[in-house]
Amino acid sequence: MKLEANFNPYVGSRKIQPLKRIFRSLAFFALCHFAALAQQSSTANPPSAPAATNIDQYIHQAWGTLSRSMTDCHSLIDPKLTAAPVLYLPQEIAEPPEVAALQSQCNVSIERLPRRITHIGDIDPRSIQTPGLLYLPNKYIVPGGRFNEMYGWDSYFILLGLLKDGHIDIARGMVENFFFEIAHYGSILNANRTYYLTRSQPPFLSSMIRDVYEAQLSANPNEQKQADAWLASAYGYAVQDHNLWLDDFHRAGDTGLARYFDLGEGPVPEQEDDSTYYPDVIRWLLTHPDVHTDYLVEAPDQPDAAEQAKLAKLSCDPRISKVCAHAHVDGHWLSEDFYRGDRAMRESGYDPSFRFGPFSGSTHHNAPICLNSLLYKYERDLAWMATKLGKSSVAKQWNAQADARKAAINKYLWNAAEGMYFDYDYMRHKQSTYRYLTTFYPFWAGLADEQQTIGLEKALHWFEQPGGLAMSTYDSGTQWDLPYGWAPPSWIAIAGLRKVGDVKDARRVSEKFSQTIATNFDRDYTIREKYDVVHGSSELNVATGYKTNVVGFGWTNAAYLKMQQLLAETGSKQ
Repeated sequence: MKLEANFNPYVGSRKIQPLKRIFRSLAFFALCHFAALAQQSSTANPPSAPAATNIDQYIHQAWGTLSRSMTDCHSLIDPKLTAAPVLYLPQEIAEPPEVAALQSQCNVSIERLPRRITHIGDIDPRSIQTPGLLYLPNKYIVPGGRFNEMYGWDSYFILLGLLKDGHIDIARGMVENFFFEIAHYGSILNANRTYYLTRSQPPFLSSMIRDVYEAQLSANPNEQKQADAWLASAYGYAVQDHNLWLDDFHRAGDTGLARYFDLGEGPVPEQEDDSTYYPDVIRWLLTHPDVHTDYLVEAPDQPDAAEQAKLAKLSCDPRISKVCAHAHVDGHWLSEDFYRGDRAMRESGYDPSFRFGPFSGSTHHNAPICLNSLLYKYERDLAWMATKLGKSSVAKQWNAQADARKAAINKYLWNAAEGMYFDYDYMRHKQSTYRYLTTFYPFWAGLADEQQTIGLEKALHWFEQPGGLAMSTYDSGTQWDLPYGWAPPSWIAIAGLRKVGDVKDARRVSEKFSQTIATNFDRDYTIREKYDVVHGSSELNVATGYKTNVVGFGWTNAAYLKMQQLLAETGSKQ
């Protein structure tokens, strides 16, 4: 069987460390180890899970338990790695007082980045001897479990929950943390760790800015002048963030559309805590010989110096990457291009599915509907900001850019016969046939016309399950495919349905997913990263890839609040 990069085989189916740092490593090893064990437990309450007997209390308390800052020792811990905590400051800023206090209270190493960063990829994370946390000035909310830092797209959904609960100051502080990242780390990062210095995440900044601006005015209607001053400052950062997606490395060929891409090389270092991930990918490929990809490279499991040098060009460099050195099975290694796709997949946030080939190893060869819908909305948001700031001619330019992107989306990503949007492989000049929940992003972004709206409403049945919306129609055995449902794309779809006036479907899906979350909370008093929406359960049976279901969980907490708000505003509440 020939398996293409965006296939759907069952369409519609179900140098040596200083001695001081070594001592720190020993001192913190147990703490990191226990944090990892807590994250893996399905019933325990780790620090990111508040003890509560009802779901509303759990969510309201979670903003405290998931809160991190540079005055909190727990913020430094990285459950994904065993190295001693290190906090990195930008080269160009003075050491903040709270950082000096953190150093003495938490016994952490405070270091500076090698040089000033002006753009993403400016520093190769491999040149930083010990991975560590990147300083942010304001308090932030983490997702939970192994994710103990501030993430790019997670933060948008978390922000919705914070605003719903009236935490405007924290929400604004998180947005300003992103401004700090753009100014001092070159872009909004996947998250504020040094190993994320080569990639971003889905671009939600303009949406965050608008939501915070409107929330501030709603809470303080007499402070229009202050809100507008904040918006004027935010606009400049938003333009820089948007421009990141116009850089050559983010261009999807000559389509006029964007792609996901990570400027790093080889396997990602944060995979150290799940060292079987890449070998599992290889095992899957070896046990499915009828699935033809270019993802495998043959080389000895114990390569000599010459073979290591060859692997550094064809696969990854086992001499400098601990993860690479373990990523082989029976004389097979993963190709250099697979690792590029794997990294791009992580920038997308959908890690992994089979949407762009097995384990999405060809993500970087595609123009995705989700990313380009986000950029369309971003351009409309920038036009709105420019208008607010009295820049009418600039607003026209942003609207023209949005119109051009819409035309390209309709040309390459819309399928009138299917009544759905699909991703586009610009390398093979071929539209995907893989039905994926991101097809509803255009609703939320406001770019679907009347006929496209009708088509998409009819397509809802492909994804709707007893417990909510599944990610796809294909059970690949990975976490971002059938039977799993996730808060971010589910809320995007629900909010999009409501935006186009389809309140009935928005309510029904909200009721289903809310019930799944609430029922499982009643069973183990936790809220999870994802759910099996076919069986309405937080118990997973992930065959390959990430197999845990993290407790926390920031974006699920927020989506639950927003769904309950929608149900209340449209007629009823559970």
